[in-house]
Amino acid sequence: MDGTARPTTRCGVRKIKPGPYLPRAPTGDTWPVSMISNLRKAARLPQPRKGGVDLSHPARSPLGTAVVNCAVYVSGVRQEGDRPAEEAIRQVRRSGDGFVWIGLHEPSEVEFAGVVELFGLHPLAVEDAVHAHQRPKLEHYDDSLFTVFKTVRYVEHDQLTDTSEVVDTGEIMVFTGTDFVITVRHGGHGSLGPLREQLERDPDQLALGPSAVLHAIADLVVDDYLDVAAAVQDDIDDVESEVFSVRGSRGADRIYQLKRELLEFKRAVTPLDRPLQELATRSLQFVEPRTKTYFRDVADHLDQVRERITGFDELLNSILQAHLAQVANAQNEAMRRMSAWAAILAVPTMVTGVYGMNFEYMPEKSWPFGYPLVMAVMVGICWLMHRGFKRNGWL
Repeated sequence: MDGTARPTTRCGVRKIKPGPYLPRAPTGDTWPVSMISNLRKAARLPQPRKGGVDLSHPARSPLGTAVVNCAVYVSGVRQEGDRPAEEAIRQVRRSGDGFVWIGLHEPSEVEFAGVVELFGLHPLAVEDAVHAHQRPKLEHYDDSLFTVFKTVRYVEHDQLTDTSEVVDTGEIMVFTGTDFVITVRHGGHGSLGPLREQLERDPDQLALGPSAVLHAIADLVVDDYLDVAAAVQDDIDDVESEVFSVRGSRGADRIYQLKRELLEFKRAVTPLDRPLQELATRSLQFVEPRTKTYFRDVADHLDQVRERITGFDELLNSILQAHLAQVANAQNEAMRRMSAWAAILAVPTMVTGVYGMNFEYMPEKSWPFGYPLVMAVMVGICWLMHRGFKRNGWL
């Protein structure tokens, strides 16, 4: 390979094969710090998934403005042809085998009403799915499980500023029943099209039923958490390097901004622990028992992310304290310099103030060498004081 990106065409979709992003430094040379930072950002560029076709945009869906995809799976194999949801679920329930997977993107209440009536979804879960802005959770209803995941995407930026957006969040809601999976996605990222194609290449896993889809979505979301955590680590390293550099940090704004973005990341990750523990340990009606092992693996990965976030928070607190200590030390240094110069200037000010008084009898006033003597005394005292302050590190 020559390291360049070659466009290829498959099924009318133009795709780019990634080339190597990180060149090797010449033997005996080292990359400068600025270039290393740029290479880090290049390494975080999103990699296209193999065979992945983005089905998230409504314009690409022949099924309507909100329904992205609707397919029937029997024994883990997708059945040919696109069909309406009514026909799909009728086929599954008539044969007593397989399940339907319907994917929607930001549906309105009107667009979602037909699906709600067809599958008998609970009104509370439907309200959450339509209006979004929910925390990660798992709720049990008579005919389905309702799971909410927070998706997270790292926002690339050339340099962290006090207004930089670091993480962007979205949501995926999953209704899981005996013979159906309904996914509702909110946000401009987190497309499930590539995940669907990946599962379709593994019929044995997909044959486990709707809970296999639920596991795959949970695994995808948590893997994205790991990628975002690695990218945030680079930003924290950059801030830490700047704070402890010779010139010091230019302000605490960027540290506070990073802490705010980290808090948003934490809100997406931390509440997901309990739902995953339930899926991994409890016997739930619509979850295939054989998938518990897979959910335990996802829960373990989530624990890794939570530990890293906790470490990030503590590290940022330490960086902030170090920055504030540097600011206080710089202020103390400035005050010492100002105090030293004020003390030095106080000597000639005092002497000239004494000789500026309008008294007839003043020391050495009638002596021809009085003026040079007084000037020499002032300069000598100032020089001695300057030398003393210099020796003590005040100047």
